[in-house]
Amino acid sequence: MEQNPTRRIAVALGSNQGAREDHLSYAVQRLRSLLLDVVVSRFIETEPVDMGSQRMFLNAAAVGLSAAQPVDLLTNLLSIEQERGRDRPFHRAPRTLDLDLILVGDLIVSNLEIELPHPRFRERAFVLRPLAEIAPNMVDPMTGLTIRELLLKVDET
Repeated sequence: MEQNPTRRIAVALGSNQGAREDHLSYAVQRLRSLLLDVVVSRFIETEPVDMGSQRMFLNAAAVGLSAAQPVDLLTNLLSIEQERGRDRPFHRAPRTLDLDLILVGDLIVSNLEIELPHPRFRERAFVLRPLAEIAPNMVDPMTGLTIRELLLKVDET
């Protein structure tokens, strides 16, 4: 049986509830146990987007390597969120920790379990800016554009 190839994984991190920096630091520590060669952006404070009146977010991005299946990666990210007390009482609720699987190499997947690349990351400066800091040449397989190019398009609007 053939092994899965190691792919470059991009994860977006966010928190706007509780000890935001502690939540992100915890997530980074846990990501280092799931991914190899993890690189993490600076933590940046951002306005909530499409969430009404909520506390400012602390956002970051992490990139690492893994041969894990995307659904397994997603399951691990959801477990890390739960470890930090994430609950989902309503759509766009404040969150202790939000981990989004953005890219898994050049995979394009859309089914009931997972959608890759993440469907809304191309419009989100709070994802693109930290990701461009650590992986500006990573390519979105849907558009063929680099993270840097996607950020430039968002900054123009």
